Amino acid sequence: MFRQAKAVARKLRCLSFGPQTAWRLQSTSARERALLYRPGQSIEGFTVKEVVAVPDLFLTAVKLTHDRTGAQYLHAARDDSNNLFSVMLRTTPRDSTGVPHILEHTVLCGSERFPCRDPFFKMLNRSLSTFMNAFTASDYTMYPFSTQNSKDFQNLLSVYLDAVFFPCLREQDFRQEGWRLENEDPQDLNSPLVFKGVVFNEMKGAFSDSERVYGQQLQNKLFPDHTYSVVSGGEPLDIPDLTWEELRRFHATHYHPSNARFFTYGDLPLEQHLQQIQQEALSRFDRTEPDTHVPPQPAWTSPKEDHVTCGPDPLAPDPSKQSTVCVSYLLGDITDTFEAFTLNLLSSLLMSGPNSPFYRALLEPKIGSDFSSVVGYDGSTRQASFSVGLQGTAEEDVEKVKHIISQTLREVIATGFEEERVEALLHKIEIQMKHQSTSFGLSLASYIASCWNHDGDPVELLNIGELVSRFRRCLKEDPRYLQDKVQHYLQDNPHRLTLSMSPDQAYLEKQVLAEQEKLQRKTEALTEGDRQEIYHKGLELLEAQSQAQDASCLPALQVSDIQRTTPTTPVEMGTAGGVAVQYCKQPTNGMLYFRSMCSLNTLPEELKVYVPLFCSVLTQLGCGSLDYRQQAQQMELKTGGMSVSPLVIQDSAHLDMYEQGVLLFSSCLERNVPDMFGLWSDIFNSPHFDDEERLRVLVMMSAQELANGISDSGHMYAMTQTGRSLTPAGGLQETFGGMEQVKFMKRIAEMSDLGPVLRALPRIKKHILNPDNMRCAVNATPQKMSAAAGQLESFMKDVAGNRRSHKTTTPHIVEASSSHPASWWRGLSNRKCLCASAVQQEVGFQPCQMKTFFPMAFPVNFVSESIRTVPFTHADYASLYILARMMSAKYLHGEIREKGGAYGGGARMGGGLFSFYSYRDPNSVQTLSAFRRGVDWARSGSFSQQDIDEAKLSVFSAVDAPVAPSNKGMGRFLNGMTDEVRQAHRERLFAVSQKELVDVASRYLGVGQQTSASAILGPENESIKKDPSWIIK
Repeated sequence: MFRQAKAVARKLRCLSFGPQTAWRLQSTSARERALLYRPGQSIEGFTVKEVVAVPDLFLTAVKLTHDRTGAQYLHAARDDSNNLFSVMLRTTPRDSTGVPHILEHTVLCGSERFPCRDPFFKMLNRSLSTFMNAFTASDYTMYPFSTQNSKDFQNLLSVYLDAVFFPCLREQDFRQEGWRLENEDPQDLNSPLVFKGVVFNEMKGAFSDSERVYGQQLQNKLFPDHTYSVVSGGEPLDIPDLTWEELRRFHATHYHPSNARFFTYGDLPLEQHLQQIQQEALSRFDRTEPDTHVPPQPAWTSPKEDHVTCGPDPLAPDPSKQSTVCVSYLLGDITDTFEAFTLNLLSSLLMSGPNSPFYRALLEPKIGSDFSSVVGYDGSTRQASFSVGLQGTAEEDVEKVKHIISQTLREVIATGFEEERVEALLHKIEIQMKHQSTSFGLSLASYIASCWNHDGDPVELLNIGELVSRFRRCLKEDPRYLQDKVQHYLQDNPHRLTLSMSPDQAYLEKQVLAEQEKLQRKTEALTEGDRQEIYHKGLELLEAQSQAQDASCLPALQVSDIQRTTPTTPVEMGTAGGVAVQYCKQPTNGMLYFRSMCSLNTLPEELKVYVPLFCSVLTQLGCGSLDYRQQAQQMELKTGGMSVSPLVIQDSAHLDMYEQGVLLFSSCLERNVPDMFGLWSDIFNSPHFDDEERLRVLVMMSAQELANGISDSGHMYAMTQTGRSLTPAGGLQETFGGMEQVKFMKRIAEMSDLGPVLRALPRIKKHILNPDNMRCAVNATPQKMSAAAGQLESFMKDVAGNRRSHKTTTPHIVEASSSHPASWWRGLSNRKCLCASAVQQEVGFQPCQMKTFFPMAFPVNFVSESIRTVPFTHADYASLYILARMMSAKYLHGEIREKGGAYGGGARMGGGLFSFYSYRDPNSVQTLSAFRRGVDWARSGSFSQQDIDEAKLSVFSAVDAPVAPSNKGMGRFLNGMTDEVRQAHRERLFAVSQKELVDVASRYLGVGQQTSASAILGPENESIKKDPSWIIK
């Protein structure tokens, strides 16, 4: 997977700290055991270099070096059962053929001990991993996995070590994963030759996104003299220049332990890891001196400017304003940990929230729709950068933006930052250190990756508390500390690039033409013998892809390794101000988490399309005595965030029933609970719905974000569209989060007068922020739960004036029966509570078949087909769930990715729908045929008991995924999923048999058995245009 710079740049933001264990004391915790190691100690061929307690993160860091190869090793011992391993190689390409990216794919296609094709994807179904993947960044490649099972950890470690250090690197795998010339129809010698390959299509899809284009160009031009001047993931037109021999040479020089950094995390013994890594990999190597060092970028003596083009966006909020302009500054070396920490904080002060100077200067004048796609501090390269700019601007405003940026910097240097804003930022860090995440190990690996990759000290990065204390001292000693940083790194910095980008109406056509010309140059040089060889290699690859693979060489867990019972989550039920409340006592590390589900049952239909906008602006317009700037400041000072989001919950027992609402969520430190509820009280009682200028800024940002997100999530939009005509819940989900919402927000953004929207917001508020239509949940420590309940009671009294009786506008409100999962809320409220005891049913709903095509400015497709099946508690649901996983792994992966060249594809079961999908797919209607062939495969029963067991392992790895203390009990609160319901589902999953899988495939998925719908997002398609059965949007 190609990971662009901005995806790993936001370091502190992705980290969630805090202990992972229950509140009971442990006398021999993992971090206490790790403190017994001593510098100089020799363990399994490694020497301990440093042992550091990191109390802020509840871990002990152990740094080691491998004696024979010099490989670096960091172990983070922590009382967390979700153990993680990663190995990172510094990969520094000098061209844009995508060699590190294609190598990342190819090493996972078979290795010395595990020579079967695609062991990586096969292990997804032979383990209980909580995470498995690989990433290619600009200057490193990382291979991480995590699991809660110690046997599974050893199995995965064996596969990962062998894949990275002893891969087969077969030419056939290179041709499949990277690129190849092949007949369009591999079985027809006379069909035209075309470019194929998984990475080739992945990167075509990646660069169909103008944000990706801009971010890549900005990095290449700001760092023009070494590895950052090329595209590590691969420029599509350069990928066909890579040869198999060059790939093998890159592996030989870069994938060596002397160029590797190993990281392990969790509560498993370090000695066990070191012994296995030494025996299975490192013992076979000697030290080398890899030439992978990244030199500093030579500094410029004067600023530079450049311009690039992109494709036009038909969904842009304002079609006449599609330009982007950004100024990017080269900063210092990221291995200077404290300076990097300071500059990261400085970036947040400059950019984040409505109180920041650049937000005021750039966004509020409405010169553009949002900040540029690359913005703020980026520490993913050896030398960091800071970028600020706008997207959605008019081409003639580029000079104005540049002037505003310069003027804003001068004002900051003159006036500095308010002390309260600095405190709010440091409070955010405190929250991040308290909050507990289930993927802490993975976050930690990403957090330290770039600095460690360039020989920085990863342990220094972990001492967040010390960095904060030093930062405070610097501010106290020098009141102009931050202003001087702005002066030095930004205002007086000659190494800055101003990059503008504007749409070219012929951009896509030029891309297609350039690919055709590249293809022509390749094919013109071919002899007849070359063409015959290409044809025969295509047949050989197709035959290899079609053969059943013997995966018996791979290690695997058994179904018997899965726990038979589901862990229980005790909750207590109560009321506050007559509103039903679920209390869940958890080791939240001094944090409190509040949620409230507010029903939409009484909301008029014509207002529902406004609900996502209402949710996004409700906490950003001001409330009570606070304007929106003051509100933002108080939220940052007193909470870990406050959000509102629309929610549609498919009923677990009936396909035509669902619950609709909005979910309020916030968190805070225990000391700030009264302030947090005070903010909610002001939002309930007196939200500000009268500032049209502020609303316009938020509307433009929201519309731009939606339009930008399609190229990365096209498969999700396609699946949402297919559900629209199959269930009532699916129709509402399309309204709230599908292409319908994208187009609605574009229309809102184009309105010259937002008065109608402003008038709609208080109408929605009266229906939603109503205690009669609410239920609440609180997760907190046992010691603070009583106080939290008292604060919630006070909050409910404060908002009691919002109680209103509204008649439902829905065709039919159905009250949950005593056996219904939602019925456990009944009786808790001393008032009639629609939200707590009723779900909605659309009487007379008739599912209908629909085929929808959305022409998009993409060179690849996103394809989906969904079939109406059964709800969660139905006896057949478990079989369909297992079948979806099995079809994905055993049939669709081979057809859609390996043969078809799509980046991804598969099937999933949820919401009463069995859905097929493909992602960044060069094919369109052909993929729909592959879905149908998948059904035929399932109906034929051409799968073994081993295939079924592997599908069960894959399913249980998701079912048993770790749950953070903040989220415990949420299945029960939102969906009525009691421990008993979950256990019954678990038992049905265990019991699924081959006969049942064949039976459900025939009864539900066969043509004509159930109603289905299809959707495709992709480039113009003549065959679809000519087919009257398709609706073209």
